[in-house]
Amino acid sequence: MRLITAPQKLNNLKQPAIFLAGSIEMDTAVEWQDYVIEKLSDLPVTILNPRRDHWNSSWKETIENKKFKEQVAWELKALSRSDYIFLYFDPKSKSPISLLELGLFAASHKIFCCCPKKFWRRGNVEFVCEHFKIPLFADLDKAIAIFLKAINRPLDKAGKQRNKRFFAK
Repeated sequence: MRLITAPQKLNNLKQPAIFLAGSIEMDTAVEWQDYVIEKLSDLPVTILNPRRDHWNSSWKETIENKKFKEQVAWELKALSRSDYIFLYFDPKSKSPISLLELGLFAASHKIFCCCPKKFWRRGNVEFVCEHFKIPLFADLDKAIAIFLKAINRPLDKAGKQRNKRFFAK
């Protein structure tokens, strides 16, 4: 496994590349990314983790702020270049950016979503996942287990690892 965190370069991605989208709200959301990384550590994959080691919560969230702009640009590029998006909604968080990411990439057919039943906008997530045929799970361990089965499928002729059972075409 290769781990790339923001704002590291996104060069020479091993396939498949998995973006860890979801709740990051500091001091609110659990650091679920470390748990998922541990579970995927034995696989020949690249994990794209937006959780940045040196984030400063006092940074003004505006396009004029170079560090903020660098972070958001990295995330959008990594989301676009990834083969899979593992998306987790922490029930202790509001996760507005994660909801935005779900909307932006719902039609990509590469999202695998875990949204516990206590997440405040679970109903909205359910509707989007149903409409776009996105696999949805309420339990993180179950989501990881099924995700592992999905990404361990052989590549198709186009070099994709899509699985009709888990991802719509």
